[in-house]
Amino acid sequence: MKKEDVKFQEIFSRYKGDREELIPILQDTQAIYGYLTDPAMCAIARFLRVPQSQVYGVSTFFAQFYFTRRGKHAIKVCLGTACHVKGAGRLMEAFEREMGIGCGCITDDYSFSLERVNCVGACAIAPVVMVGEDVYGHVESKRVKEVLETYADKT
Repeated sequence: MKKEDVKFQEIFSRYKGDREELIPILQDTQAIYGYLTDPAMCAIARFLRVPQSQVYGVSTFFAQFYFTRRGKHAIKVCLGTACHVKGAGRLMEAFEREMGIGCGCITDDYSFSLERVNCVGACAIAPVVMVGEDVYGHVESKRVKEVLETYADKT
């Protein structure tokens, strides 16, 4: 049995195989792989006995699911209105320069990925950056290196 098949069996063993379990199964799968792979989506469809299109339909509807690999530490720069007005565009450029990657990319060692988000709901502390679940408010370009160094030791 392939290593990947063993992981699927571990996930599936916690469920009955009911269609209503699709979202929790997608969440568990993403927690293991970091994103939803094509083989995972196929295995989920088979396990739940639903068309693959249904699995794709649900997973593409929700913004919480990803279909490409992300870094161990996903950096999200908010570019919503409040953050934009407070300089989030310059902040994004500072992250791109410091990390040597563009928005939507991942570092060569897979430690960091950089993405934009439209609003994290923390407008009072704009501009906002999230690293994983950690929220940083009032972030200035000069703090980018400091934020990255906080996670460099945790890779």
